[in-house]
Amino acid sequence: MKKFKWPLSPQKAIAILGLIVAIAIAAVSIPNLTAFGKDAPNSGTQLYWYGQSAFKLTTPSGKVLLIDPWIANPLNKDAQEQLANLNKVDLILVTHGHFDHIGNTVEIAKKTKAKLVGTSDLALAMVQYAGFPKEQAGFDTLGNFGGELNLLNGEVKVAFIPAVHSSSVQSDGTPMNYYAGNPGGFLVSVKNGPVIYHTGDTDVFGDMSLIPNFRKVNVMLTCIGDQFTMGPERAAEAVKLVNPDMVIPMHFGVFSLTGTPEAFQKSLKLQNVKSEYKLLKVGETLNL
Repeated sequence: MKKFKWPLSPQKAIAILGLIVAIAIAAVSIPNLTAFGKDAPNSGTQLYWYGQSAFKLTTPSGKVLLIDPWIANPLNKDAQEQLANLNKVDLILVTHGHFDHIGNTVEIAKKTKAKLVGTSDLALAMVQYAGFPKEQAGFDTLGNFGGELNLLNGEVKVAFIPAVHSSSVQSDGTPMNYYAGNPGGFLVSVKNGPVIYHTGDTDVFGDMSLIPNFRKVNVMLTCIGDQFTMGPERAAEAVKLVNPDMVIPMHFGVFSLTGTPEAFQKSLKLQNVKSEYKLLKVGETLNL
């Protein structure tokens, strides 16, 4: 390191002072792109958990997105009051056709005029067999795996991520199940806010490791219930592949599913996963 002879000339002193000021300004102005959780600034985005796989995402401008809104699930004691008071919804994202993910989608859509975000096959089945309003399932909010939608005037982007599962829609009043396309998950990117990966129902698969190549995931919402989806150990492996800043378990505690948050947290530690673990309570809001 170069040593300066003191006292410095006025010219050198001014040059050194200017360098110090420039470094200080850079340190303040360059955003911390990796910080999250306790150390990250609040973007104004909120995530609310209804239980099971049902979430409400509120953007900084107040836009409301529901994901797999089975609000009236057995874990949610306030479901009826919430449904009665849910008057503003802009988009409803549905990962696949099973009843515990479609949930209250149709009644919410009819009440709020919210548009459906999903695959074209799922939308066709929901319109034809589940009574979803056809005019709210248009070309502008439908897609397929590998594609991404730019929605709400650019405030939100939704990318379609595959899942290893199944998908069918049950017709009202009959025991029949109808083809509803392939199941999936969503990568939701909020402008000037977080990137959230909702896995839907799935097993772990190797291509999850490609997701962070395209966009860094801040929050991963992962199923852990076992029997119908990956359980805690395989879910921990999925988190390792995606490497999010934070992981939140979902899809547990109903249907006598054996996967538990405790087992999931233990598996994360055993597999040396560095992501922050966050367990939400039903009815809890997380400020992102």
